[in-house]
Amino acid sequence: MPAYNAAAHIEATIGRIPGAAWERIEHLWIVNDGSTDTTGMLIDKLASGNARIKPVHFPQNRGYGCAVREGLSRCRTDGCDYAVCLHADGQYPPEQIPGFVEIMARDGVDILQGSRIASGAALSGGMPVYKYVGNRALTFFENLVFGLRMTDYHSGYVFYSRNALETIPFERLSTSFDFDLEVIASARSRGMKVAEQPIPTRYAGEVSHVNSIAYGLRCVGVMRKFMMGRYCA
Repeated sequence: MPAYNAAAHIEATIGRIPGAAWERIEHLWIVNDGSTDTTGMLIDKLASGNARIKPVHFPQNRGYGCAVREGLSRCRTDGCDYAVCLHADGQYPPEQIPGFVEIMARDGVDILQGSRIASGAALSGGMPVYKYVGNRALTFFENLVFGLRMTDYHSGYVFYSRNALETIPFERLSTSFDFDLEVIASARSRGMKVAEQPIPTRYAGEVSHVNSIAYGLRCVGVMRKFMMGRYCA
């Protein structure tokens, strides 16, 4: 769980994780990415009441990709069968963790991403129109480049198989928000199975730290590097 200035939402987000998921959770690594609010204190408080919650504190903000990389590295060491990146702001549904894991086990999926677009309720769920339009435009070209038929490459709700954890060189990937797209590029370069499942769209006052123009340009850069074979090694 990457967490940056998420004090307003993190407790509620963790509270939404269902009991069926906790029965299988080895550790919940919460990576505090140099938050300047009370996120760090809240994480330590939550950990004191739940031995499975493991805090990791960055003294300074290093970027979304660094936080996710750190968490996945810890999961890799844990030896877990599956890992999920769940954002601390509650935008993505913890309630669907057990079902997503079941789909991965049943279908042999290595990377499973939650799609806000596939549900058909992105706009009614509060996604800003400019983000929706940009998402659809990028997705059109990403499907051409990656040879997939996805509806949403830009959700941060991503599940990883053990094979993906052991094989994808996360430490070489972006420190910014295009990290998730680089994961897909790396998986496709290695012949892994990538799929998506619909999730509800939920925008409820969370503060976005994404510069949309810079992010879009980074995504174009990922596609370019994929076509050049940069993610094969």
